[in-house]
Amino acid sequence: MKPASKNILFGLLLIISISTLLPILGLTHFHTKGEPREAIVAVSMLENGNWILPRNNGGDIAYKPPMYHWLTALGSVIFNRGDVNEYTSRLPSALAAIIIASTMFLFYSRRSGNYNTAFLSAILFLSAFEVHRAATAARVDMVLTVFIVLALFQLYRWYENGLKGIPAWAILFMSAATLTKGPVGIVLPCLVSGVFLLLRKERFFKICYKLLGVAIASCILPALWYYIAYLQAGREFLDLVIEENFDRFTGNMSYSSHNAPPFYYLYITLAGFLPWTLLVVISLFALTYKGIRRPVNGWWKELCNRISSMAPARLFSLTSILVILFFYLIPDSKRSVYILPIYPFLSYFLAEYMRYLVQEHRKAWRVFGILLSTISGIFFLLFIGLKTGWFEQWIPTASLYYLDGFKGWNFWDIVCLIVLMLLIHDVYKSRDIQSISNRYSYSVITLFFWVQFTLDTAVLPDILNRKSDYSLAQQVENVVPDGPIYSYIGSPMMRFFVINFYTHNRVVNFEDTMPEDGYLLVGEREYTAFVSRHTDYNFEEIWKSERRGNDIRDIVCMYRFNRKNGVE
Repeated sequence: MKPASKNILFGLLLIISISTLLPILGLTHFHTKGEPREAIVAVSMLENGNWILPRNNGGDIAYKPPMYHWLTALGSVIFNRGDVNEYTSRLPSALAAIIIASTMFLFYSRRSGNYNTAFLSAILFLSAFEVHRAATAARVDMVLTVFIVLALFQLYRWYENGLKGIPAWAILFMSAATLTKGPVGIVLPCLVSGVFLLLRKERFFKICYKLLGVAIASCILPALWYYIAYLQAGREFLDLVIEENFDRFTGNMSYSSHNAPPFYYLYITLAGFLPWTLLVVISLFALTYKGIRRPVNGWWKELCNRISSMAPARLFSLTSILVILFFYLIPDSKRSVYILPIYPFLSYFLAEYMRYLVQEHRKAWRVFGILLSTISGIFFLLFIGLKTGWFEQWIPTASLYYLDGFKGWNFWDIVCLIVLMLLIHDVYKSRDIQSISNRYSYSVITLFFWVQFTLDTAVLPDILNRKSDYSLAQQVENVVPDGPIYSYIGSPMMRFFVINFYTHNRVVNFEDTMPEDGYLLVGEREYTAFVSRHTDYNFEEIWKSERRGNDIRDIVCMYRFNRKNGVE
């Protein structure tokens, strides 16, 4: 029966992960600068045939190694005849999240013997706010995470085999991680494994030479790409590698990049695991603290004893969390996606804790269930109110633009609301504390999944597509159907990323080329300073956007121009 139960849970996990991620990937246009900046690299690869270091966004080289871009280009060839779009750009991230959830289940079900806890941990991973956001974005972070997590799992298997032989799969995954975002793909798995092996009382020098050999082997494939890329771009490429990897870590970058204080990861992890962190907070008021007066040295001794007596897989998970967090505390540059590799391991401990609460502190689950069903009920009413326009008088005028596309009903909206109402009722009706069980916890989780799915399919696409610069790109295409589109942005790191993607990588920096005539995109605030620097040109305004653009946070203006000594 156990293998059948395990197979059923694994199949259910695949159904949940696939159905909640894959259908939504192409519903929204790009509306942030990060997604089109990465997707256009894959476009350049397919158009120009340069799969090592293609030029894009008017001549830039990619800030990250090419693994994510290779996967995007490959997916575009397989599923969309070589045309890179929103769906194929986000597909690598979604598949990465599905693979992580699946391997989590297999890893923990085998080593804990508790299939339900392993299943719950995978579900919690998928539902975490930060994970879901990264899994539906055309960015490199979830792809990096899958390779790091798979490498960690394979290095743990190597430990189980007595560190015998060569961990070929771990080496391959670390190579892929390095080709996704740099040397951190090797450093993190080896660092976690080294600390874990020390805690398991392996000899220090044995750990060093074993892991050093693994690290060197993992460098071989990435080194080939770095060498060929250096031959193509020389010093420009080398400077970029040093800044993105070493200067970012030491805080010596030429520009400020997501600088944050050390405690940033504390509150960002709490936010990233919403709504489940609310359950943890609620449960703190239900727990008993018998050992609160124990001396400090007693606490330390008990902590050491607990760590030494932990099951190896649990110790490995705890080590992964602490080492990765400590590693990313060092640099000044901090982002929530950097610590994505801790989410699978945190999810396992959270799943254990949630099952413990079902057994010992059902009241915490009941309060959380009421809270989540109440929030879902408010969402239900807001959905109806926004669809019918009831709340327009209280909404700022600037925000009404984004809600215009959300009005009106369709069949799917009605289905979402009916199912949501049934799930809210199912969670709220369980008033008896003694009836709180694993079934109740899964009802609460299902309610949240449906709220999230309703947002992804029936709410956010209408709003975010209004926010996107896709419509501006269409206007640009109508005026300039082919040839270069010139641009100027004062910040050296900024480009018209969204417009460039939707105009097929035709946006070129004006001051890099100094053309005789053409069409110019520029922000309204920067136009005066730009014209004062280029008095030898005539400029005629064609149009300006009604709202601020995604990339430059300013009104986008388009001008026809030519040199004064040229022919109009």
